[in-house]
Amino acid sequence: MSELRLHTVLTGRGPAAAILLSDEQVASFGAGKAFPVAVTIGGRTARLRVARMGSENMIGFSKAVRSDLGLEIDQEIDAVIRVDSAERTVDVPDELASALDADPAVRAAFDALSYSARKEHARTVADAKQEATRERRIAKIVDGLRS
Repeated sequence: MSELRLHTVLTGRGPAAAILLSDEQVASFGAGKAFPVAVTIGGRTARLRVARMGSENMIGFSKAVRSDLGLEIDQEIDAVIRVDSAERTVDVPDELASALDADPAVRAAFDALSYSARKEHARTVADAKQEATRERRIAKIVDGLRS
């Protein structure tokens, strides 16, 4: 199946939310049990993952993703879900890129991280409002990659 269209409710799961999928819906993609997807809701698209948690198949929506898409927990939605086979790249803020490039081992460690981990590091730096906060966050990331 190239895409799945469904009308559903964004179900709360702790502080996050999820689209719940049946085993048949997941199998219809032919991509295994856990795989990247592009979910389009209201004309906006988020790159997420189908995952299995306990006995449920779900596509998780963090608070940040819900905010980007303008969604709330328990909201009814019309979603279009497609397997996401495009390469996942992260826009790394210039300050973080410079710090990573200063040490080839640190850059290699960063590049070896999962897409989600790289994205989260980039987001924490980009979201810093003050220069001092940005510098502290960059130092913490670099130190973590060295160990």
